[in-house]
Amino acid sequence: MNTATKIAINVVVILIIIFFVMKRRANNVKNATTIQKEATIVSNTNLIAKIKTNKGDINIKLFPNETPFTVLNFVNLSKKGYYNNLKFHRVIADFMIQGGCPQGTGMGGPGYNFKDEFVRDLVFNKPGILAMANSGPNTNGSQFFITHTETTWLNHKHTIFGEVVSSEDQDIVNKIAQNDIIETIEITGDVDAFLEANKEPLAELNRELAKDFPNLK
Repeated sequence: MNTATKIAINVVVILIIIFFVMKRRANNVKNATTIQKEATIVSNTNLIAKIKTNKGDINIKLFPNETPFTVLNFVNLSKKGYYNNLKFHRVIADFMIQGGCPQGTGMGGPGYNFKDEFVRDLVFNKPGILAMANSGPNTNGSQFFITHTETTWLNHKHTIFGEVVSSEDQDIVNKIAQNDIIETIEITGDVDAFLEANKEPLAELNRELAKDFPNLK
């Protein structure tokens, strides 16, 4: 077998792999239920997420007054322990850290999707922005990322729902390497009032979540 033939075979193999990876990604999105309900904004709600990792804690100020459904989803998954012991499966230097995939591959999610919540003034204009990962419009699930730097090309392509509290928290973000662990995520603040005001969308989230993750209570 000559060199040209070997190269051609390798190219075909790579294209086949890409096809099946993209097909799998598309099927994951296609088969997931899209949540239709909207969340209620509770004025002056304050919520803090503490993402406990093997490198240290990352404190995040959440934005329930701007992107309430995205925050509701994140708070609910965190309280149920969905994120416990998941990996930061994708880390790109000088860009971002990404976690929240139950498969650890970037292909997994909670079994449902929900719509984007874009706010004009919420943009990627600094480090430490918390946002939803997606595979296209309105395909949010459980995966999220935190930025290392300003990433304005992502504006209004990914829902922003929080930011790091301090430079010390950003230092931990910058220390995270691929396959580091999210030990757990703790939510504090006006949690009960926020969940009480959103009982209906919360119930729908939990109905869909229970289909793929019946052991989460």
